[in-house]
Amino acid sequence: MRALKLLALGLIISLQAAAQTGVASGTRYGVGEDSVRCVRNLSLYTEDFRNRNFKEAFPAWEAVFNECPAASVNIYIDGVTMIKQQIAANRDAAKFEELYQLLMKVYDQRMVHFGDHQRTPTPAIKGSKAVDMLQYKRDDNQVIREAYELLNDAVTGLGRRSQPAFLLTFMNTSVNMYRMGNLDAETLVKNYTLVSDVIDFQLKDPGHSRFHDTLEEVKGGVEGLFASSGAASCQIIEQIYGPQLEENKFDLAWLKRVNQLLARGLCEDTDLLYKVSEYQHNIEPSSASAYGLARMYLKTRDIPRTIEFYNEAIRLAENDTQKGEYLYQLSMIYLTQDNYVASRTHALRAIEARPNWGAPFLLIGRAYAAAANNVGADDFEKKAVYWAAVDKFMRAKSVDPSVTDEANEQIRIYSAHFPALDEIFFRNMQQGQTYTVGGWINERTTVRAK
Repeated sequence: MRALKLLALGLIISLQAAAQTGVASGTRYGVGEDSVRCVRNLSLYTEDFRNRNFKEAFPAWEAVFNECPAASVNIYIDGVTMIKQQIAANRDAAKFEELYQLLMKVYDQRMVHFGDHQRTPTPAIKGSKAVDMLQYKRDDNQVIREAYELLNDAVTGLGRRSQPAFLLTFMNTSVNMYRMGNLDAETLVKNYTLVSDVIDFQLKDPGHSRFHDTLEEVKGGVEGLFASSGAASCQIIEQIYGPQLEENKFDLAWLKRVNQLLARGLCEDTDLLYKVSEYQHNIEPSSASAYGLARMYLKTRDIPRTIEFYNEAIRLAENDTQKGEYLYQLSMIYLTQDNYVASRTHALRAIEARPNWGAPFLLIGRAYAAAANNVGADDFEKKAVYWAAVDKFMRAKSVDPSVTDEANEQIRIYSAHFPALDEIFFRNMQQGQTYTVGGWINERTTVRAK
């Protein structure tokens, strides 16, 4: 009996001596009593977490996280949820920093122990870490720089499997880095191209169909961020993509991307735009390629071909903003050709596409003023045309305050051409009376003296 007691005591002592945590032993649960404690804490926290008793679950979770970090990938998934819940409920700055550092440690430790996970590999963990870094410290420049590196690794590592949140956040962070002076314009353009290519692929991929609405929103966000960055200068775009043109002249996706960049930057007089547009139009006619060809023919003063391709660009326009811009430019071309009727027609269509845009109203006013000598039977009727012209300038600034200064200058110039007060009385008219301007203008206006 004594021998059995000594044997049992020896076994306990040996177990205690052999006990090691998972961290110390490099095993999943640890060894000996530490293994038992790990499994017990894992079970305890999991049960409480499942019932959303996060406060009760946290101590046991923390023990597992610190002592047997390789026990389960769920430690890290659940840990993020509980820590974020504590951050949201806590207003103490010191406690916030403590929890924030713990959250970062969760991501770092997950990369060490589960970085080779098939569904969530290291690049995906880096992306999630960066998103959370920016959620809590978006105004910290050092955090922005660190998050940018993580997101760069995430998007380049995941490629077409990148999550929409990573893509949008990467673009936003790239723009912030550019504005901080930590990223050059060429790299920002390359990042935009990478992100856009991934989004375009996912939008066409049946496997991502359930995320289509989200991807469309992300695409719009990425486009808006890039457009507001100011980085896409014509010089930068040509510098990056010019040398790549010949090897990509049959790559429709590449041609579309470059054409969109050039069109957005209004790089209207670049050889790259002409060549890209021609190659793209040969493969698949689009609004952007037609616009590029229109600008090319305008440069060579081939007006009929210019108008032809502008009309095609308008027909193929992807949105009202783009359509309105093309209509406005075509209206200006007609004005330079003294085709005032066509100029007004296309300016009105531009207004229809973009009702709060003042520039087309200014253009119609200029067309009326330019046509004044060709409208009406006598000098008075010709001067009356300026009433209609000034009406358009006034309408321009009423719908679009950004053109106020220009509109006021046009009003000042052309109000001087109004009929004199005695001319108005000679016609048995009074100021404020309604008057219809004749000819192709055929518009009601108000009698005014200069």
